Amino acid sequence: MGANFITGTGTDIGKTWLACALLRHWRTQGLRPAAFKPVLSGFDPDQPGASDAGALLAALGREVSATALDAIAPWRYAAPLSPDMAAAGEGRSIDFAELVAFTRRSVSADYRQILVEGVGGVMVPLDDSHTVRDWIAASGLPCVLVTGSYLGSLSHALTALEALAKVGAGVTAIAVNETAGSTVGLAATLQSLARHAGGVPLVAIERSSPQAGIARLAGLLC
Repeated sequence: MGANFITGTGTDIGKTWLACALLRHWRTQGLRPAAFKPVLSGFDPDQPGASDAGALLAALGREVSATALDAIAPWRYAAPLSPDMAAAGEGRSIDFAELVAFTRRSVSADYRQILVEGVGGVMVPLDDSHTVRDWIAASGLPCVLVTGSYLGSLSHALTALEALAKVGAGVTAIAVNETAGSTVGLAATLQSLARHAGGVPLVAIERSSPQAGIARLAGLLC
């Protein structure tokens, strides 16, 4: 069984898109993957299919129902804010121990490939004392760090990598999603990042032809 946590350098970096692409790739190979998005902010109950959890369910070929959403994304909040803010706005909070326990139960299921998608970036607060990186470390899962090729992405990626290293979180790969219209080329981003990433495998995801990168990353995660 291969279980990995999908995290990123920030929000809207392509975590869900990448997770869905991996799930579809594995399914075309006749495999039966699973995916979870335990914490979800910006959720509109009137349009569940438009949510990140809805996209994951669609990529798995599953119906987007209340039962299915409860199973993969039990902590859902309406406001498109960090989880601590979104939960507080509803008079709620995230029980970190429960979140970690849910994650561990999820990855113990009988699937060969399991993805747990985080929320926002590595250092997004979950409550008063925990961030996403604490969640990754406590879950014991290796992670995929998703970044872009925009100007500034090198600093963001290396800062996230250092933050993960400080809590002993293992990084299986850094996936570099090519940023549309960037003034920095994808190849140049990879070349510079490779000099500082400490040997962590880098996977290029080209916008015009992403499948080769997806296939390579899928192989690393098995």
